[in-house]
Amino acid sequence: MTAIRLDPIDEYGHAPSEDSNFNESVYSSGWDPRARLGGWMRLGNRINEGHAELSVCMYLPDGRVACQFLRPEIDTNDKHSAGGLDYQVVEPFKAVNMHYHGELMVLDDPQLLRNPGKLFKTAPRVDGEVIFNHTGVSPMHGGEPMEPELETMYGRDFSLGHFNQHIRTTGSLRVGDESWNIDGFGWRDHSWGPRYWTNINFYRLFVANFGADRGFMVLKRTDRQNRVHRKGVLLFDGDYEEVIDIDVMTEWTESKDPAAVTIGVRTEKRAVRIEGKIITMAPLSNRRQVGDETLSCRIAEGFTQWRWDDGREGLGITEYIEFLEDGEPVGYPL
Repeated sequence: MTAIRLDPIDEYGHAPSEDSNFNESVYSSGWDPRARLGGWMRLGNRINEGHAELSVCMYLPDGRVACQFLRPEIDTNDKHSAGGLDYQVVEPFKAVNMHYHGELMVLDDPQLLRNPGKLFKTAPRVDGEVIFNHTGVSPMHGGEPMEPELETMYGRDFSLGHFNQHIRTTGSLRVGDESWNIDGFGWRDHSWGPRYWTNINFYRLFVANFGADRGFMVLKRTDRQNRVHRKGVLLFDGDYEEVIDIDVMTEWTESKDPAAVTIGVRTEKRAVRIEGKIITMAPLSNRRQVGDETLSCRIAEGFTQWRWDDGREGLGITEYIEFLEDGEPVGYPL
């Protein structure tokens, strides 16, 4: 029996489990190296809770962030379409589209994201549209484990099935009266299973494209038992190479957000050193109530300029998620 199952039918919705926090998410990104802009969108169906989690986060060339975060009602897990965000599978494993049309909050200072109450009350709002058309440039990676002891990408208490792919992204971005064409690259993933964001102890996720033939997705994750998991792939000459080991060194801001990072990645074929500099940080968070206790985690989403050790440059995302204890991120300063 194959340890990991991945079938074209997995591009579509899965039958929800009975878990109250069952989640099925689709995510995609696009980065234009000439315009130096881009962003990501996510729609997570929480069908047993009757709503979806909608996130749109676009990084503009001058440092502003245009974004939206909603919980639109849903009554089916058969599609990902809610709140103005629509995801369509054009051809399984080869092409998907993700489009948003609706209101965007435009932040001159993305640090306003640290205060969601103030954000939703005071942020300027304009009509906006994001059109992402994606075609795969890499093999598929991941799937659903068929053996109960097999570790999943993010841990079984965060998602059961997960697959991802590096992609070419074309389309456009409109923020009020401003507009840009997008012609570049990105990454997409699809996951399903029980999820609470606060189940993550801490992790560091790095994703980048250096053109159609090269990129990476590497994840260093620490669980509640302080066990370290290193997973991911290098995309090199159009093929995926599984990660064997990862080293991460982070430079921090006074706000305890990543400002720059150096990662060392080893596969069976090569060892590389890649440096990243955060261009714009979107400091997000997630909270949930458990009885009388409020559980919180930070989700730092940094638009990042990357440099491979042979000098080749690319764009992508740096994502630091970690549980907060007494308001402090448990992984800092690691």
